[in-house]
Order: sequence, then structure tokens, then C-alpha cells
Amino acid sequence: MKDLRICIPCHFGLESVLAYEIKKIGGEDLTTTDGKITFSGDLETAAKANLWVASGERVLIELGTFTAKSFEELFNGIEKLPLEDFIGKYDAFPNKGHCLDSQLHSVPDCQRIIKKACVKRLGRVYGVSYFEETGPRHQIQFSIIKDRVSVYLDTSGIGLHKRGYRRNSNAAPIKETLAAGIIDLGRVRADSVVCDPMCGSGTFLIESAYKALKVAPGLRRSFASEQWEQFPKDIWQRARAEAMELIDRKGKFAGIGFDIDDMAVELTRDNAKKAGVGSKLTVKQQDISKFVQPEKCITFCNPPYGERMLEIRQAEELYKRLGDRLDPCAQRPCFIISPHEDFEKFFGRKADKKRKLYNGMIKCDLYMYFK
Repeated sequence: MKDLRICIPCHFGLESVLAYEIKKIGGEDLTTTDGKITFSGDLETAAKANLWVASGERVLIELGTFTAKSFEELFNGIEKLPLEDFIGKYDAFPNKGHCLDSQLHSVPDCQRIIKKACVKRLGRVYGVSYFEETGPRHQIQFSIIKDRVSVYLDTSGIGLHKRGYRRNSNAAPIKETLAAGIIDLGRVRADSVVCDPMCGSGTFLIESAYKALKVAPGLRRSFASEQWEQFPKDIWQRARAEAMELIDRKGKFAGIGFDIDDMAVELTRDNAKKAGVGSKLTVKQQDISKFVQPEKCITFCNPPYGERMLEIRQAEELYKRLGDRLDPCAQRPCFIISPHEDFEKFFGRKADKKRKLYNGMIKCDLYMYFK
């Protein structure tokens, strides 16, 4: 099936990173809006996107867009969509979504109307009036923004940030997709040395290893559309085989991690082993006050936030100690994410560049030091 419109949401601030990833897998005719990119491709492109996109949240097939200011218009718009191209007679097709600044503002009511319209369309196509929905799950997602309805089919299932290696995490993990976007901004390469002085559950180190060694981040997990009858098995087989062949097993990448917490050290080691990159990482227990920044090393750090783990004053003291131990320059660039508006003051140095990002619902800045 060709000429699909595919949509991938992402963290605000990572659109340019995501666009580069989409182009690498063959996506064309990109349209970028805040927090998502829509592009053209086929089923093979969708499979590759699930396997390879590191900074996106999920891969959605766009079923259609239309304007609806009433439930009747919503019903009629849904009924016109080619649902049968992807949803079979026995498939499950739940729907969920959100409404914003629209005359249709009740999500539960919209869900009921959308379900009825789907049943009518598919019932007419398959000649039935009742659907058992015992087959594979085909999750429909909708958004209604300023009366404009967009309807998607989720090919991913669980979000792309679930790589399959982080079954456990510490109290303040950074999302894998956000970490991967930051790592891309840090220009990690096959021979890079990457350091995290507060490694937590090891996300920065593991995602850096994936980037450096050309490991497809989705290679160790499955996706909802792999079970769809409408998605040929050979597409997934080819995509996975290609991903395996592209792994750079001879890459000279090295990751170095430290944490004051012994449990975090063990957690990082365990997650790295599950991710298949344990041999590339060295992780030790150490307080930040004893940290010595390695030469020719890229440092990534997600220090604890005052509103989550420490009192704000304790967090500020931690930023001071971090600034005492880090000496960023062109040979030792540093990328630190923090929600504290005065981070630079406590760190003791103005960033060469800042980028606004969101870590979950927390508004942050990525402080980049590379000069």
C-alpha cells in the first residue's frame, strides 16, 4: 500500500531531530507542526519508522481529516474514511482522543459517535451488524482542534519510548525518546566517548550506545501492526533483517557512568545488559564531588529536579558542584537538561545555546556547552 500519510508525534523542541530521522528512513513531503511531523510513505516506511525512529513517540497512519462542528458532521466524516483498508471483520477497533478549542468538547461523547460511525461503515463493507472484535487491536486515535478532526491508526501499540530494556527505573528517569533527541543534538558518533556523572537508570548511556553502534531502538520489542493481517509479514521480516545487518559491532564507542546511589549503578548495568550494550559501558558508584571529566568526552546529564527529588536549595547546591567539576569546551561538550530558570547562575557559566524542551509535563531547558 503506497501513498500513506504517516504522523509521528514528538516532544516539543525535537521536531528538527525527528525530521532528520524520518528522511533517513525514506519519508517524503514532510509537514512539521508543534510536536509532530506528518509525511508520505508506504507500509514499509511505517515499519522502518517503528524500528528506527528514536525521538518520536509513536507511528500513526493518517486515515483522514475533516471539519466537524456537530455530532452529525463527525459521524458523517468518520463514515467516509477507508477503515476497511486496515480493519478486518474480526479486528478490535477501540478509539480514544482529545478535543481542544472546538464545539465538540466532550471526549466520551465523541468516542461514542466515532464508534457508531465505524460500525456502520465496516458493517456495510463486511455485511454484518455486530463485531466480536476478537482479532488484533487496531487502535484509532482522534484529535479535534479548532473544529478540525484528524483520525489516525496507531501502528506502534505501546509508545516508542518503551525499547524493551528499561523494565526498571529510578525515581526520576528521563524518557528514552527525549534522551535520544538530546543525544542527537550532541552529535554522538561511532567512536564517541560519552559520560553521565549522574546516570540514574542509564538512559543517556544506553541511548548513546544505540546511536553510536547503529542499533535500531525498536529492535528488541514488538509492535501492534506486526499482528495485523493488512501488514504483510515479509515487510517486517525485511525491516528487521536490514536493521540487524546495519549494527556496527566493531564500533569504538565507550560509555562511562557514575552515580552516588549503589542501586542506580546496578540498575544501569542491568538495563545496559538487557539492551545488549553492557560490554560498552563502565559504571561506578561515585559522588559528583569526586567526578573528573574525561578528555574528549561528551557529557550528558539530567540532574535531580528540586520539585521532584530534592528541595530546591539542595538542587541548586548540586548544580554548583556540577559546575565545579565540569569544564566544558569544544573537546569536552556538555548537555544538561534542567527546569530551573537560574541553572546557569548556579552552574557558574552561561550556556553557548539553549533549547526549550519538555520532560514529561515539566518545562525545561537544554543547556548546551560546546565552545
